[in-house]
Amino acid sequence: MSDLSACVECLRRSWLLALLGPYIEKTATGSVGRRSPELLRLGNEDLVEVVAPSAGRLLGEVEALGEAELRGRLDAAECWSVCRHDDHYPPGLRDADDAPWALIGRGDRELLCDLEPQAAVTIVGSRRATSYGREVARELGREVSTAGLVVVSGLAFGIDACAHRGALDAGGRTLAVLGCGPDRSYPAAHRSLWRRVVETGAVISELPPGSTPWRWSFPARNRGMAALAGMTVVVEAAARSGSLITADLAADLGRDLGAVPGPVTSRASAGPNELLAGGCCVVRDGQDVLDALLGAGATRLQRLGPPLDAELTAVLAAIDSGATGADSLDLPAARASAALARLELLGYLAPTLIVTFTRTLLVPPPTPPER
Repeated sequence: MSDLSACVECLRRSWLLALLGPYIEKTATGSVGRRSPELLRLGNEDLVEVVAPSAGRLLGEVEALGEAELRGRLDAAECWSVCRHDDHYPPGLRDADDAPWALIGRGDRELLCDLEPQAAVTIVGSRRATSYGREVARELGREVSTAGLVVVSGLAFGIDACAHRGALDAGGRTLAVLGCGPDRSYPAAHRSLWRRVVETGAVISELPPGSTPWRWSFPARNRGMAALAGMTVVVEAAARSGSLITADLAADLGRDLGAVPGPVTSRASAGPNELLAGGCCVVRDGQDVLDALLGAGATRLQRLGPPLDAELTAVLAAIDSGATGADSLDLPAARASAALARLELLGYLAPTLIVTFTRTLLVPPPTPPER
């Protein structure tokens, strides 16, 4: 089932990282967020020397792994692989000095291999998101997916999960970058979400199948999330947060950086507000992301609403033509009032203070052709 396009040397690196997991954890203690990406820039021998000088045998164990055994392990986990020596290695990672040697994944391999940075946006934020943050993240995921962008995130609680779900809601594709093996869901409570992402998109990791997560592996995976996409958006984050590390990594790579503004009194919005004060792009909706990535006005975002029947379609057209209330519609008063109320409930209209209606940004979905 697997396609062993990653070379043996790079795959051995993945298994070495799994064996060194507890040693890297100990070495990175106290500065896990910054330290682990620095450690992963080291070659195999140097990495072992720094984190586990007394465990040199681990390097020998990994070097003894042959191609057949590695292929068998990937097949058993229903995984595929790509590496930095492969023409299919994602373009966004090629200009990152500390990019993973190999990526192991489940799902649509072509989604990763064909992913240009300008076709993807990374959405990150707090695990302890507020209702405001969760709503914004899900809507952002939905809107940018509607425009054809791939949503990249980390499958974590809070903002990450909402961004993935928004993309899935829109029938779009999403890519999850994990801090554990790609064959397992972390957190375990997101198993159904992991399965949905695998079915329509892809899940990737630089760790081999079966690997457990470590504290250091999450900031390590963030460097990949920052590099894969042309823009990173922080929805909510505390002043000291892993999401801000992702933002810093994206800025170091020259990627666009955006943040969703929030209440100045909210701890959850301290991180994004700080980024905005530093001059990053204000992200209010998916259109702001498209304008930053593709150029202002290059792609106009249409917010599709629920389907409408013939009468509601006609009433909405009348509102678009200048009608403002029931008395300006060519319908009996009761039917006109009921139609306006239904359009308001569906999100197409918003009431004013003078008992009239204005149009929202929702657009009716296209009517399917008659057969």
